[in-house]
Amino acid sequence: MDALDAVRRLARSRDGIVTLRQARAAGFTTHEVQRLCRAGHWRVVARGSYLVDADLYGGVPRRARIRAALESFGPSAAAVLATAAELHGLAGLRATDSIHLSVPGPTARPARIAHPEVVVHQLVIPSEQLVRVDGLIATEPLRTLADVSLRVDRFSAVSVLDSALNRRLVTAEDLLALPRLIRGRRGAIAARAFLAEVDGRAQSPLETRARLRCVDGGVPPDALQLEVRDDDGYLLGIGDLGWRGYQLIAEADGRDPHGLPDAVFADRHRQNRLVNAGWTVLRFTWQDTLRPDYIPWSVRQAMAAARHR
Repeated sequence: MDALDAVRRLARSRDGIVTLRQARAAGFTTHEVQRLCRAGHWRVVARGSYLVDADLYGGVPRRARIRAALESFGPSAAAVLATAAELHGLAGLRATDSIHLSVPGPTARPARIAHPEVVVHQLVIPSEQLVRVDGLIATEPLRTLADVSLRVDRFSAVSVLDSALNRRLVTAEDLLALPRLIRGRRGAIAARAFLAEVDGRAQSPLETRARLRCVDGGVPPDALQLEVRDDDGYLLGIGDLGWRGYQLIAEADGRDPHGLPDAVFADRHRQNRLVNAGWTVLRFTWQDTLRPDYIPWSVRQAMAAARHR
């Protein structure tokens, strides 16, 4: 195996990234690495880190940027906050180009990184609160939730907490330790209140946001992921939010899962079955959750119609 094959094989297991040290260990000289970069075949992503075969990519993949940033700051660096949440697959936070790292001591110098999207923090993180996620060092899920919930708004905090429970990265018992992790930190009072609204049955941030709008509007659902069956026990459909006394369900129509043709047809067939069985089906989008009054108003109107019937 020649040097280039060896580096490519290594890069495939590391989001396309190799370090200068790894390239030299495979047989490249520093001059050869620089020549590959000048030719556009490789790309400098961070200090001493390169994207191999960069000309085959449309840009630098997100995971490659995170890996390169971490390696630029050395083995003591860890992904934190929204970046740690991203690595764990937690949903509910706004997408951003920023890469949040924590680096202890004087090594936390922005000049060490080649891109301005890196935000350096100096958090005190015990070693037992760090884990590897596909080879990348990050705060473990519970510590990540604690840090994030102190810094974001209520809707984002409850959404990411719901996501962690739904994906079984933490348990309800684990969350009982969260107040201890945030005690005495700025934002702790608000973050403790968020915990009372968490429900791991929510399958998306959109469902969480719709539920919170209903709670704020005085029409909280009495069921989540409500199974509706006919008299023979046949499953007609599952409603994201449900009000059983009114035979009313609400669906959170996310763009990705509900936008594909097969999903559209399935949603229509399910809705027809539910309507024919006497249920009212409301559908809400992300845009609807941006208006505080719209979702609860729609629910109240449907409740009034059900009472009239």
